[in-house]
Amino acid sequence: MADVALKSPPVNGNTSSSSSNAEVYAIFGAEPEVQAYAMAKYSRSSLSMKESLKEISQQKAEKFLNTFYFQYGHRSIADLAHIALAIEKLSILAAIVIADEQRWDGQERSTRYQDFRKSGYYTPDFGGDHEARELYTQTIGSLFAEYEGLSERIFQYLVEITPKPAEMKQEAYERTLKARAFDISRYLLPLATNTSLGEIVNARTLETQVSHLLSHPHAEVRHLGALLKQAAASAAYNVNQESYRQLVNDIRDLSPDLGARAEKELLKEVRVSPTLVKYADPNAYEMETRRELRQIASELMKGAPVEKTHPVDLLDSEPLDIELACTLLYEHCHYSYRQIRQAVAGIGEAKRREIIDAGVRHRGKHDEMLRAFRAGQRFRFDILMDIGGFRDMHRHRRCIQIEQGFTAQHGYEIPEQLEQAGAIAKYRAAMERASSAVATLEKSATPEAAESAQYAIPLGFRKRTLFKMDFAEAVYISELRTGPAGHFSYRNAAYAMFEEVQKKYPALAGYFRVHDVRQPVDLLQR
Repeated sequence: MADVALKSPPVNGNTSSSSSNAEVYAIFGAEPEVQAYAMAKYSRSSLSMKESLKEISQQKAEKFLNTFYFQYGHRSIADLAHIALAIEKLSILAAIVIADEQRWDGQERSTRYQDFRKSGYYTPDFGGDHEARELYTQTIGSLFAEYEGLSERIFQYLVEITPKPAEMKQEAYERTLKARAFDISRYLLPLATNTSLGEIVNARTLETQVSHLLSHPHAEVRHLGALLKQAAASAAYNVNQESYRQLVNDIRDLSPDLGARAEKELLKEVRVSPTLVKYADPNAYEMETRRELRQIASELMKGAPVEKTHPVDLLDSEPLDIELACTLLYEHCHYSYRQIRQAVAGIGEAKRREIIDAGVRHRGKHDEMLRAFRAGQRFRFDILMDIGGFRDMHRHRRCIQIEQGFTAQHGYEIPEQLEQAGAIAKYRAAMERASSAVATLEKSATPEAAESAQYAIPLGFRKRTLFKMDFAEAVYISELRTGPAGHFSYRNAAYAMFEEVQKKYPALAGYFRVHDVRQPVDLLQR
């Protein structure tokens, strides 16, 4: 624990001043649950943090947390235990699910700065359906081959049209243009592509996240939930293990007794959250509600064709009960919000109440209400964009995001540079083959066929998401994401958000400081 304190100097020699005795110091080396207990003691004890940490053992922390966290329901205590986790060799599909948490902080591998050719991919369980497995493997392999070829073709095209400035180093020049090439070739990467991410979350968020993952329709995601739970209770990776072991050996050479003491202190196993996450289980509320709402959405829409809409649609204000009913159904189908609203508006108040009741019927004593109930924001954008671009927009956590599932039925984006580079025909062929394979895999007799088929969907296919936010967030996203250094996909979406606000609230448009995406972009600007 760092023992450095900043003390305010006396004010005019008066040591009784409210600020003169303040002490601020950082804490290092306390285990997450011990730290949470020490901080929670501020409300129950007059001890300082240093005094609390000196008297607390892991056993005391566990006893305290078992009593106050689980028995008395003081869940805010778990907000004080922060945990760093690495999750590697998971699919992009699963990474999107893991990152779909508003209280989440993390980073994932970038498709712009890393070449994914050698990443490998996730293969779901196809049971004994060898034909489905073979089709899946061929589809993924073909997409990776096309990704490699398109990356090189686009890079060469960009070199041809972008002279290197004399003052720019060759290495920086090539690195910048390769990143621009990956911005286009990433459209061919399937959702099965392996990636890695790191997250730093508090224990309460981790418990909620694990429960959500264990309740998910995809087997891979459920397995990751179990692994996260196991990681929280198992011995953590100690970055100093090797150097500490050498130090212990050196001490043991001088004194066996001191060596034994050093080993006990320096090489002890640390479990980051053995108590706070141990009861995270599949969530019956989430699973049963999903089943019911899927059925209601199917019956309400009656197989109607999905109508085409503008890619970015700023929705109108409406009564809260209509918004709640529409939002509850939104993520369980592939229709636009407006199309769902048209159906919901015509069924009457009593039927709408039945939909809302279905959203809370299975709610347990400690369950938070579903995200769909976070309603009432003025700015609600129904956005249809490619999955790759959505992954960038997904990072905005100050807004409410209601996602629909992955599908090939909305078609795919075609970057304009493909035609200029003479690569559009091969791109179209690859995307059409993938779409056909997904349709075949969805109808196979494999376990969770619809979920397994989604892994073969490339990032260029479109996905629908409802973004709800206040005015400040609408301004922030529009300003940040229209910057010339950004990816053209989210630049277009963010600018369309601004244009939608401009149409409905012209007096407010002047407060947006956006970049016009129609202006030429310097490809060497990062």
